[in-house]
Amino acid sequence: MEFMSNITNMDDATPSLFELLSESQLRDLLEPSLRYLLALLTHRYPRYLIQILNNWEECYALLMLLVERHYLTHYQGSFTENFYGLKRERALPVRLPRAQKNAEDMVAKSAKLSKRDVYKSLAVIVGVRYLKCKLDDAYENFAGGAAANVLGAGFREEEAPGEDASIKERAKYWTKIALRKTYPTVNGAYYLSTLAFNLAFLFERSYYHTPMDWLIGVRMRRLTETDHRAQNAPKPTRRGQPPTLSARTLLSPSILTRIILPKLLDSLKLLLPTSIFFLKFLEWWHASDFARQLATKTAASIELPPPKDIKPPKPEIAKEEGLELVSMPEDSSECPICEKEIVNATATQTGHVFCYPCVFRWVQDGLGKTTEEDGREEDRKGRCPITGVRLLGGTEGLRRLMI
Repeated sequence: MEFMSNITNMDDATPSLFELLSESQLRDLLEPSLRYLLALLTHRYPRYLIQILNNWEECYALLMLLVERHYLTHYQGSFTENFYGLKRERALPVRLPRAQKNAEDMVAKSAKLSKRDVYKSLAVIVGVRYLKCKLDDAYENFAGGAAANVLGAGFREEEAPGEDASIKERAKYWTKIALRKTYPTVNGAYYLSTLAFNLAFLFERSYYHTPMDWLIGVRMRRLTETDHRAQNAPKPTRRGQPPTLSARTLLSPSILTRIILPKLLDSLKLLLPTSIFFLKFLEWWHASDFARQLATKTAASIELPPPKDIKPPKPEIAKEEGLELVSMPEDSSECPICEKEIVNATATQTGHVFCYPCVFRWVQDGLGKTTEEDGREEDRKGRCPITGVRLLGGTEGLRRLMI
């Protein structure tokens, strides 16, 4: 698999095409995942989050602009690229295999991203993605998109603005026409050029795996031991001593931007793999039968303790079919046995609800004998206090209700 992943590449610092494709897929999954979580939270707190959800593309672009700028400046790569152990560097005009082995620090310093390269990378990572999302939405909403392909050409027909139309209406009409005619071709050309660069990179005919990286002159490399040492080295301060933190200076703008904010952004490297593991665990938990079996065994192992020796007051007894039974109270919140408010509600198999101590004593002990009928004596033990139906399992058939 390692041979097939990069075929002829013998440079250890050059990543394989499959690593780059995996990084691109992870980057594409971040936005819909965060949007889904935000939609769930918006249902719970619509007053505070509905505006963010309605302007999600702009909010996500600003968030990624902050995150990607931090990672490009400190780690020479975007957030997902650093997660896969990749970095960006300027493509040197010539290959220097000996210099890379003997003078690795000098080559790394010469190929390090400048401030201008950082802004170019931000324009590609954040700006191009934002522009493409907006064009996709505009094509789907205003130019027909997939719906036009399904409904036919009649769906695309739109009346031209009249002579008395304003300049804004005319511009909107011709923008829709231009988007409808040109965007599918431009979008297809972009994907075909990306495929061509991927193949050229796979067979070592190009330094770049995307046309956008070729335009800005930046290529992808693996992080080396020198890069890890440089990243883990302590950052020097202006006076050579770390700044002192106090309750008064903790919320100052300089401390927030130089210490607290970078620490929060660096913690994303730990948050991403942890969240992936947690989501995979939840997926396994809900898909497997282990959770259901565990819940069943847990519920079966819980034994209800018998209530304390409380003798409920004896209610008015109704005689039906030779059994001394109780009648239904007018208020459903009262227990038919003790005629008080139900405490620790428990249901029988017949669907009637009682206090747990009352119905437990009734079913277990019977609370006395019934009258004789046809020369035989019936016992109320194990029967429903209202219907007189014999309960299967006795007290084990009682089910406590969570109200």
